[in-house]
Amino acid sequence: MKKILSFVIAILFCTDAVAADYRAALVADMDTGRVIFSEHANDANYPASLTKIMTLYLTFDALEHGRLHLDDYLIVSQSAAAAPSVKLGLAAGSKIRVEDAIIALAVYSANDVARVLAENLKGGKEGTFASLMTRVAREIGLSHTNFENSSGLPDDDHLSTARDIALLSMAVYKHFPQYWKYFGIKTWTYNGKTYTNGNRLLETYPGCDGMKTGYTNKSKYSLVATAARGGHHLLSVVLGAENKDVRTAVSTRLLNRGFESYGIGVPANYTVEPAPVTSPIVQKYADDAPQISPTPAASAPTYMTGGVGVQFGAFGSTDSANAMIARVKNATGATAHLEPTGTGLYRVRVTGLTELAAQNLKNRASAAGIDCYVFH
Repeated sequence: MKKILSFVIAILFCTDAVAADYRAALVADMDTGRVIFSEHANDANYPASLTKIMTLYLTFDALEHGRLHLDDYLIVSQSAAAAPSVKLGLAAGSKIRVEDAIIALAVYSANDVARVLAENLKGGKEGTFASLMTRVAREIGLSHTNFENSSGLPDDDHLSTARDIALLSMAVYKHFPQYWKYFGIKTWTYNGKTYTNGNRLLETYPGCDGMKTGYTNKSKYSLVATAARGGHHLLSVVLGAENKDVRTAVSTRLLNRGFESYGIGVPANYTVEPAPVTSPIVQKYADDAPQISPTPAASAPTYMTGGVGVQFGAFGSTDSANAMIARVKNATGATAHLEPTGTGLYRVRVTGLTELAAQNLKNRASAAGIDCYVFH
């Protein structure tokens, strides 16, 4: 399972009080992990359908490792068919294509489809999948999150924070850039019915390219929104807004504040910019975590061969990939190689390791502040 070293948060303290019409807010730079502004970002809240970001994270991981394919079909159980609205209304015993399931979550937030993915990915039991969600949350640094289901349906123990939701969203962006496009789909037609994305910023905010809405009676209205402009890719999180208008307005203010901190205003005539593919963050994303500088290896370790590997990121250019290869060599003594994906990205990997050797390499790299994960 992919893991991410948390990003260092350079918090800019401010005196603004939390507005009465929402519970928590945060805006951060997705490429550096810098938090530009936050309010009660570590307070526990109900994440509602923002939960589905983790369900999709695990789905993307299954695709990446060949356990699923976009054209595979998933069977709808009686339990999934009985999920409460919002849902597609899939009949028990019917099937849905994996790519359609992904879009159904990203655009329409369908609860029945979330349960279909959970049951098909983890032994037919949503509870087992929820346990996996929480375990992976810990692995990628979500320290105040607990999942009880795959959809975000009400449960008193189903909790997260604005900080954790931001980190999860960044993990999707960093680990699975090839699937980021699904969060920016504005409308989707399935079985003759057209569904519209609830993220209004996709239509109204310059450069908005995603990401996810959420609502239950307890959670109120929440929104993660991302936008790329002027060479920067920012993310805002709003939890517990009183209504859709508030979450849209607060998200807009947060993103504006973020871009203004870089001297970037709203262009008079704009087109939505695609999200840039950038180098993985190698800093820790934790309020009290110092940045760890790489330490050159005294001598290159010897690795036994096997069928396990370590990946050090996916990059949009060979220059960035080669820079990471050099960094891995300097920090660990291991020789990584560049592996084109066929989609315009270049992976940096060390392959042919045993499980123990891969874990040892990962630990050495992580200690040097390098984001990486073991794959099989």
